[in-house]
Amino acid sequence: ERALLDYLQMFYKLGGAGRALKKLGAIDFATTIAPGLRDVLLTGKACEAVRRKEKSGRFVYDAVVMDAPPTGRITRFLNVNDEVAGLAKIGPIHNQAQAVMRVLKSPETAVHLVTLLEEMPVQETVDGVAELRAAGLPVGGVVINMVRPTVLAPDEVDLAANGARAGIAAALSGAGLGGARRGGRAERLIDPLLEQAREHAERVALERAEHTEITGLGLPTYELELLSEGVDLAGLYRLARELRKQGPI
Repeated sequence: ERALLDYLQMFYKLGGAGRALKKLGAIDFATTIAPGLRDVLLTGKACEAVRRKEKSGRFVYDAVVMDAPPTGRITRFLNVNDEVAGLAKIGPIHNQAQAVMRVLKSPETAVHLVTLLEEMPVQETVDGVAELRAAGLPVGGVVINMVRPTVLAPDEVDLAANGARAGIAAALSGAGLGGARRGGRAERLIDPLLEQAREHAERVALERAEHTEITGLGLPTYELELLSEGVDLAGLYRLARELRKQGPI
């Protein structure tokens, strides 16, 4: 609501008329019957923040970061002002929509995508990149989120998945987990362990394939590890440090 009132005042100089619209409930009415208006608002406000300057002429912000909708809706969200400019051929609405699109399609803008190493998120990312490029919107990099740590080397994963029973039994026995004889405690642990190893191997193979799909896009990639205990403030700073270390995003 505040964004809409700012928007109306900034670009259309409505002033008190804008406040009157709020009292009449027209703002809620407008954003309900025209959902695209919210997108126009958000992109318009973000672009205004990018262009905002101090009296000295220096830009107020070094960078403006906007958390956008899910990948499947990102192109339509960012391109909404192009549609508005097409509907309003002349006048302040057309001019404002064009100004927003000039910022969004300029070299100072980058659309970064976040994905997981799973089939559906990766496919959505691939499709999203193609749609953004087709719309002339600048694509930045891909952040691969929740990357699981490497537990075993590739040859060890294959070995574990294929089930070296005798070696596993001997290793368990050597660790004090019962005798390696048939039917012993160490031997009874083998099947559950091998099942876990097979599941791990399948997961690793899937992640390798999805990672190859992402790198095939030819975009910078950044990897953030899975924080198994959830993201608290310390975890947030840890991820931020990791992004800085991997390069400018």
